[in-house]
Amino acid sequence: MAGRGRLAALALFTLMGTQLQTGLAGGAGAPVIVGARLSQDENGAKLVFDLSRQVEATTSALASPDRIVIDLPEVSFQVDSSASRVGAQPHVLLVRGFRFGPLTPGKSRVVIDLERAACPAMVSSRSIVEGEPAARLTIELKACDPSAFAALVRSSAILTRIALPPVTLSQPVIVLDPGHGGLDSGARGLRGLQEKTLVFDFCAELKRQLDKTKRYSIVMTRYGDQYVDLDDRVAIARKASASLFISVHADTLSEDANVSGSTVYTAADRASDAEAARIAARENADGGRLSPASRPGNPDVADILFDLKRRESLTYARIFSRGLIESLKAATRLNHNPERSAGFVVLKAPEFPSVLVELGYLSNAQDVQSLSSPEWQTRTAAATVTEIDAFFAGPGKPDNGPSADNGVAPSAVRDTAPLAH
Repeated sequence: MAGRGRLAALALFTLMGTQLQTGLAGGAGAPVIVGARLSQDENGAKLVFDLSRQVEATTSALASPDRIVIDLPEVSFQVDSSASRVGAQPHVLLVRGFRFGPLTPGKSRVVIDLERAACPAMVSSRSIVEGEPAARLTIELKACDPSAFAALVRSSAILTRIALPPVTLSQPVIVLDPGHGGLDSGARGLRGLQEKTLVFDFCAELKRQLDKTKRYSIVMTRYGDQYVDLDDRVAIARKASASLFISVHADTLSEDANVSGSTVYTAADRASDAEAARIAARENADGGRLSPASRPGNPDVADILFDLKRRESLTYARIFSRGLIESLKAATRLNHNPERSAGFVVLKAPEFPSVLVELGYLSNAQDVQSLSSPEWQTRTAAATVTEIDAFFAGPGKPDNGPSADNGVAPSAVRDTAPLAH
């Protein structure tokens, strides 16, 4: 049996041939995938990749359409794309097909498109022969109840936290939080526009412009149309050691279509006005309980330190909020009362300054025209970047926010490429 295994490993090395040499000569040193095969029936499916060495894999699930996602470190796919085609009758199978490719520098992804609800039964990366580098990545799926798949989708935010891209600690970490997602579409407005789509598009543009500065490490709380619980959004920011958290939303007001313009919110135990209270109640309807920050063992000391940190972060949040409002004046229309505060769940973490930006009102025709315009998104994102630069360059910048002009290149972060969705 061992002899047969060594022959298989030798065959795999031979199959890699010049492809493996080319990958190593390129300086990347990334593992090489040279084979992929899918087998399945009505009860289960197995997808196997042949690799030059073992890799770590993280699984998650996305809905509408239903997919299983496997995130990998950077690998070189030397596989014919025809390997991903499924030629049998799809109505009796679990998998319609699969896709693979690079996601961002340092990251690769495999997306398995499902015909019916299925859940991972096993994901493993093991050497073909003990002591030899050649390995196989095996993903086994089993048919499962739709409710079980839905639960897996809901837990994907936790898996995303585990797979967060590394950040460069010498750079400020900006966490962008596009509101809502998945089954939670948020506000619905004129022309059938959905809040979840508009705010994601804006955050993607803001991320693009921030990446271009090479001054920040950027993390997004969602990278596609998926639901992320409020608690998980805050946890993602904590995991990333956020320097600044920006949650982005858009409102609607059926009672008065004339209300319009952008508003910036900071956290407060009591809302600054009735409108702020209404919006906070709507955004908090996602549910979720804010997980407490880590505190020292001595309760008295903990309460004092916790309160001091919360006050400090809130002070910085208000500084950023006022600066952002000034910067946005030249780019977009502001609400008649653009600086407000309320008890938003996503703004209550004491470790970092947080703001919530309502881009506008989907019940207002002029705002809808602006928010759906790529030119408006580019202009408004640029105004936001201007204030972020000023915030981190100033003498009163947060302790966890290094100067933005240090010239350090940003770490690899996830992109919004189609493969990621």
